[in-house]
Amino acid sequence: MFTGDLPVHKRLSRFAVHEVGADLANLSPNEREAIPLLIKVGKLLDALYLRQVWSGNEELLGRLEAYNDEQLLTLFHMYKGPWAREDSNTPFIVDVPPRPEGANFYPEDMTKDEFEAWVTGLDEHDQKHAKGFYSVIQRNNKGELYHVPYSNEYGDILLQVANLFKHASRLVEDPSLSNFLYMRALAFENNKYLDSEVAWLKISKESKFEITAGPYEVYTDELHGYKSAFEFYLHMRDFPSSKLLEKFSSSLQYVEDHLPIPDEYKNRKLVAPPIVVVNQLFASGDGAFAVPMTAGCHQDRRLQARPHQECTGGQVCARAHPDRPANDRREPAEIRHVTSDDAHKIHLCSSRSDAFTTHILLHEVCHSNGPHHIVNCPEDTVRSRLQEFHSQIEEAKADIAGLFAAALLIKSGVIENVKPEEFWVTFLASAFRSIRFGITEAHGAGQAAQFNYLLDTGGFVHDASTGRYSVDFTRIEQAVSDLTRDILILQGDGDKELVRAFVTRYANNRPETRRTLERIEGAGVPVDIRPIYTVEKLFPHEPEVEATEEKIARLLAEADFL
Repeated sequence: MFTGDLPVHKRLSRFAVHEVGADLANLSPNEREAIPLLIKVGKLLDALYLRQVWSGNEELLGRLEAYNDEQLLTLFHMYKGPWAREDSNTPFIVDVPPRPEGANFYPEDMTKDEFEAWVTGLDEHDQKHAKGFYSVIQRNNKGELYHVPYSNEYGDILLQVANLFKHASRLVEDPSLSNFLYMRALAFENNKYLDSEVAWLKISKESKFEITAGPYEVYTDELHGYKSAFEFYLHMRDFPSSKLLEKFSSSLQYVEDHLPIPDEYKNRKLVAPPIVVVNQLFASGDGAFAVPMTAGCHQDRRLQARPHQECTGGQVCARAHPDRPANDRREPAEIRHVTSDDAHKIHLCSSRSDAFTTHILLHEVCHSNGPHHIVNCPEDTVRSRLQEFHSQIEEAKADIAGLFAAALLIKSGVIENVKPEEFWVTFLASAFRSIRFGITEAHGAGQAAQFNYLLDTGGFVHDASTGRYSVDFTRIEQAVSDLTRDILILQGDGDKELVRAFVTRYANNRPETRRTLERIEGAGVPVDIRPIYTVEKLFPHEPEVEATEEKIARLLAEADFL
């Protein structure tokens, strides 16, 4: 069933196996009992995400299981489908179509023009749901489009998940976490997520668990960037490390006030996000190893109750989650293959890992910075204007604003253990790490755009005679500031055609970049890590899930009542 120039074992070898887990010694018996319930939730949401990615995924999975090729099956689960994301979504299984831009959120034969024409003819209420995060678009037997809420489309899975969350809510000891799990269960049943998002915001800082479950990011919807994909994270909080990073949260408004943009583009109503350092126990769905594995996440809770999105009045509430043990293994090995000169080597000796991890943190925090609504038309959001370009521009914004913030916070004394030069050189090397994820992926495309911009403005330098790259320390700080300004203004203006021109010009791999990527590939540098969750060994038996027709009917009745 395999196809492609790169053998299965070679493709798997691009991703270094790494065990991921945490110390569970401080958990009570009841909390330990909750873990297998939560892992089961993760596995169910993983199955749901496979359905969201492509209409043929579930049938193909059945054929792969019957074919019994363990390595090929591992690849399928790793990529959440039959396409290698870091290779421009090249299929590695025979007889599959190109990866659909709209995933399985829309009919595969639907065009953007057809969708827009249909939406224009709807009333305001239906327009909101048609373009909303929590519905799919389908076609009836007359060929007409209509929207279906997630709670209906995925009810066979979500009702099981809701049941498990209700059980888990009675086992976890933190009352605020218990409330979130119960409220989230109701959201899975009735498709109303806002109350559970508010409950998530109110989870105590003393909760041992950090749990994320539901439809969040819109990267999978490459057609419009409207529809959110299901993900799941089960984390244990690292209390000492979280305490050390509180200073970054309080610096958010300071960074905003010093952004190199006119005042009308600045967000004056930022709410400092709590920063929680976590140890990952389990992840699945869009949050799992779907290339790249998440190094950190920023989960905004705004009026629309969505991450990386907008809210009326611009007020932002969020949590930033750097994943400490995974990042310890992920500082960019590409660095020795792309940088030159002894000065860079000196700067990298002491704090390369600190620079890499701190920038990830700043990236997540800086998703809150800058405009989320159009400056001259505040009722319109950046997301609604930029549509399919929003994700890659937003990721580029968070990256470069995070690098801008790093130099700013060093000068103000907030960052004391990393020098600016260490940030800049590590950023150069990690650019290749992100670009290797593929420029069809939002992070890779955003990073390619930044990399080429910084080359063109002289912050980065390419030596054609050696093929190596370096940082011009006399020009990089201004180049970073200029790029931060340009991206934030593009977002605030909301001119999709200007953004399209920016992406077309910069978000690509130039010949010298491709040669460097080939050199890195030839050196055997892994693209990323492939996590093995040790918690599955500790809890090998799945809990029983009550899912009889009678139970489902009762839960549906409860959902209708709510």
